[in-house]
Amino acid sequence: MATDNTSTAASGYVQPEVDVRALTEVLDGEYAEIRDLVRTNLVTYASVLEEADELGIDAFRERVRELVVEMAATGQTGMGFPGKYGGGDDIGASIAAFETLAFGDLSVLVKVGVQFGLFGGAILHLGTERHHDAHLPDLITGKLMGCFAMTEAGHGSNVQALGTVARYDAAAQEFVVTTHGDQARKDYIGNAARHAELAVVFAQLEVGGKSEGVHAFVVPIRVGGEAAPGVRIEDDGRKMGLNGVDNGRIWFDGVRVPREALLNRFADVTAEGVYESPIENPDRRFFTMLGTLVQGRVSVGGAGVNAAKVALAIATKYALRRRQFEAAPDTEEQLLLDYGLHQRRLLPLIARTYALHFAQDVVRTQLHEVFSGTEDDAQARRRLESRAAGTKALATWHATRVVQECREACGGAGYLSVNRFAALKSDSDIFTTFEGDNHVLMQLVAKGLLTHYAGEFEDLDQLGMVRYVTGLAVETVIERTSAHKLLERVRDLRPGGGEWDQEAGLLDSEYQLTMLRYREEHMLAGVARRLKRGIDQKRNPGVVFSQVQDHVIAVAHAHVERLVLEAFVDRVRALPESGNKVALGLLCDLFALSTIEADRAWFMEHGRLTVQRSKAISREVNDLCRKVRPLAAGLVDAWGIPPEMLRAPDLVGRPEDGAARR
Repeated sequence: MATDNTSTAASGYVQPEVDVRALTEVLDGEYAEIRDLVRTNLVTYASVLEEADELGIDAFRERVRELVVEMAATGQTGMGFPGKYGGGDDIGASIAAFETLAFGDLSVLVKVGVQFGLFGGAILHLGTERHHDAHLPDLITGKLMGCFAMTEAGHGSNVQALGTVARYDAAAQEFVVTTHGDQARKDYIGNAARHAELAVVFAQLEVGGKSEGVHAFVVPIRVGGEAAPGVRIEDDGRKMGLNGVDNGRIWFDGVRVPREALLNRFADVTAEGVYESPIENPDRRFFTMLGTLVQGRVSVGGAGVNAAKVALAIATKYALRRRQFEAAPDTEEQLLLDYGLHQRRLLPLIARTYALHFAQDVVRTQLHEVFSGTEDDAQARRRLESRAAGTKALATWHATRVVQECREACGGAGYLSVNRFAALKSDSDIFTTFEGDNHVLMQLVAKGLLTHYAGEFEDLDQLGMVRYVTGLAVETVIERTSAHKLLERVRDLRPGGGEWDQEAGLLDSEYQLTMLRYREEHMLAGVARRLKRGIDQKRNPGVVFSQVQDHVIAVAHAHVERLVLEAFVDRVRALPESGNKVALGLLCDLFALSTIEADRAWFMEHGRLTVQRSKAISREVNDLCRKVRPLAAGLVDAWGIPPEMLRAPDLVGRPEDGAARR
C-alpha cells in the first residue's frame, strides 16, 4: 500500500517509528476497557499455565472450573447477556473478551466458551423468557454449569441427521428423550464428564407420530452431583490437549422432561400436542435455529488469531535475542531475525495475523449489528453466517500453521515444556474442527457464493444447491463473474489499459485487490460451469458436486482471502498519517504480495502473471521483509500480550535482561 511519506525506492525509503501504545489502541478499538479487564484477570491467574503441567487431570479440571467462576464474578464472561439478568448487554464486547482470553490457558478459554457461549448462548438465543428467567441469573455467575449436547458419535457435521429423539407424550405433557443406538450418543461434549447439571440437547422432535426435525431441549443430566435417572455419562478421557475441559459422552434412556423444556423461540408444542412455528419451511426453520449460534464460530476465529499472536510474539522476541554464526570474520554472531530466511518465515505470518485481526473486527461488528437488531434481516444474517464460517476457517488454519512454524523457529529451546509451544500446539489444534470442520464451513461459504445468497439459500441441501446452481442460477453466476466483464471494470481503474496486471505498481492496493478479485470471480465462474456441464451430461448431482469439491473449497478460500485483504486495506486507509500507518501499510503490502506469491502458479496459468512479474513480486516480498524487520518488536508488543502469558524466559528474556534488542 503506497503512502505519502514513504517511497518504494530503497534510496528514498524512510523507516517509520512504531508507537506501540497508540497501535495497541488501534487494535483494541472500542473494546479496550473489556480487553484490559481480561488482561488483568489473566495476570491474576497466570499460575494456571504452570498448573496445567503440574496437576493431575482431575485436579486441573477442578482448577479450571474455579477460575471460570472467579472470572465470571469480574463481569468479563457475561457481557453478551441481558443486563436484567446480570449481563452487559453487549455481544461485541463478549466476543472481544473471549478473543483476549485466548492469550492465556486455552482450557480456561474453552470452558468459558462452553459455559457462556454454547450453553448460555443456546438458552439465550433459542429460548424465551421462561428459560431466561429460570436459568440465566445462575448461569451467568457460574453457579449453574451446563453443556451443549449437539454432536453425536455417528453424525458429526450432519446435524439434521441426529439420532437422538424427543417424542411428545401429550397425556403427560412431557417430552421423552431417547438415544437410539450407540451412534446417536452425544460425544465430545464439553462440561459433560464432571460439571454440567443441565444440557441443551439437540434431538429429533416427534409430535403425534410425525417428525418435525431437530429442536433443542433443556435436560437435567445430574442431580446432586450424580447422573440423573435415565442418563448415562462417560468420560472421554485424556485428549491431545485441553485436558482442563471435561469432555464426555451422554446417553438418554427414556428421560422425561416437561413440555416447557423445549427451547421455543422458533417452534412450540401446545399442551394438546399441536406443533406450531412461525417459520413454515422446516429447512429454513432449521437453518434459522443454527444461525443464532453463529457467535461460536466468530469467537473461535478470534481465539485462533490471538493464539497465533502468542506464538509469534515468543518466536519474534527469541529471534531478536538469539545469535548464530558470524556474517563476516571478526564480527559478532548475527541475530536470527537478521537472516533473510528467518524474516521470510516469521514476518509474512505477522502480516497475515494483522490482516486476520482486522478481518475479525469486521465479522465481530456484523455479529453485534445482527444480534443487537441494528441490521437484522435475512440477507444480513446470511452474509454474517458466510463470513463467520470463512474467517473462522482461515484464522484457525493460520493458528495451526503459525504455532508449528514458530516452534521450529525457536529450535530445541522451543521444544521445552516450560514455554507455551507445547500447550499452544496441543490445545489449539482442535480449533480447526470444532464449531464446524473447516472444510465443511468453506463449503457453506461457496454455497452462498454460488447461489448469490438467494432467497432459497436456507432451503437447499447439497443436492438442492447443485440443482439450483445448474438451473436458473448458473447463467447469472457466469455472467456476473465473466472474465471479460471483470477486465472491463479493471481497465477503468488501471492506467495500464489491457495490460493492467503488467503495468500497475506492485504496491498499489488497487492492483493487489484486483488480482484477488479476479482469482475469486474466475474460479467461481469455473466451478459453476463444471457443475452445469455435469448435469447437462445427466450425471448424478451428488457425484458431480463431489468431483468438484476441491474447486469449491478453492473458490471459498479465494473469496475469504479477498475479504481479509479488503478489511486490511480499509483499516489502513482510515488511519491518520503517522508512523503506525506507514508500518501497517508495509504489513498490508506484505500480506497481499505474499498471498499472490503463494498462489503464483494459478495466476501464471491464467495469464495474470508473467515470469518476470512473478520474480518481481518475490523480490518485493523480500524487500518488504527487510523494511518490516526493524519494526518487528514493536509490532508484536502492540498486541498487548501480558508478559506473564509468554512463559518462556529462555526464549523471550527475563525482566532483568532489559528490553529485547531492536
